[in-house]
Amino acid sequence: MSELRWDPIKLHWVIIATERGRRPRDFQVAPESSAMLACPFCYGNEDKTPSEIFAIRPSGMPNSANWRVRVIPNKYPALRVEGELNNRGYGLYDVMNGIGAHEVIIETPDHDRTLADLTSHEICDVLIAYRTRYLDLRRDFRFRYMVLFKNHGIRAGATLHHSHSQLIAVPLLPPVATTQLKVARTYFSEKERCIFCDLIDFELQMGERVVREFSNFVILAPYASSSPFELRLFPKRHSHDFALMNDAQLAELAVAMKDMLLRIKTVLRDAPYNFILHTAPPMHRRPGKPNHWNSLEQDYHWHIELVPRLTQVAGFEWGTGFYINPTSPEDAAQFLREADV
Repeated sequence: MSELRWDPIKLHWVIIATERGRRPRDFQVAPESSAMLACPFCYGNEDKTPSEIFAIRPSGMPNSANWRVRVIPNKYPALRVEGELNNRGYGLYDVMNGIGAHEVIIETPDHDRTLADLTSHEICDVLIAYRTRYLDLRRDFRFRYMVLFKNHGIRAGATLHHSHSQLIAVPLLPPVATTQLKVARTYFSEKERCIFCDLIDFELQMGERVVREFSNFVILAPYASSSPFELRLFPKRHSHDFALMNDAQLAELAVAMKDMLLRIKTVLRDAPYNFILHTAPPMHRRPGKPNHWNSLEQDYHWHIELVPRLTQVAGFEWGTGFYINPTSPEDAAQFLREADV
């Protein structure tokens, strides 16, 4: 029988349609063409992109070849750094100028290697670029939140085949972040414990939704997964802010990410996916809100969410806010756990 499951972090219901019982082979995702005459992200085409903001290279001048990871402004940004917010009312509506930042992290100079194909050392370089850009952007008091995400595959929203991720700084808290932050703060105020830590402890005790456990990280299939083979990667020890990770911690995180991505690639035959890094917002004090972030370090817990794009959102989902998942997270965890990677 199908089950309705409640997600206590996202505050929504999910229908786990166990009677459909779809296995990895049941999700047929057509191969995607990667033909391109001149990719702007490849070696030798550095002049085809805006000037780099940050790069990891053994030697050489900025905007030259010989880089391992490169960060550039998005050529067609959703938000721009220049200007003032000018937050104002418009009848019953609110409006402000499109101020923010939109950056692209080019993860490898090799056009045909995906993030799952990189070594853990190369993934660590990518994570160092993430951390560096987080720490820099949060110094701008106009930015209230940073969203780091990756679209892998056309169906997941990637417009270029070359492996890359994106970082967007926005001048207000997005609804998803607001919900998670409120849930975490409310839970901590009532129980003086982190809701994420309690969730991790419970899942480790149960074991059936654990895909892989490392010394300091764990990969889980969420109890109320919205999508088949959805995963979350958590640090096992409480940590509210990804940007405070040191190099040794990033190196271990790279190993865990490599494992997670390789299992998804192996089991789902390189299916398209999105991943999102959820971390604490900049702790800027706000006028009139002296206690705004007073428990953030204790109540929030950063994590990575990975969602394979195997099903489509249709009328029922739009009309109800419920998602239908035809593969239980317990089955998904078992398939991924037993994958030969």
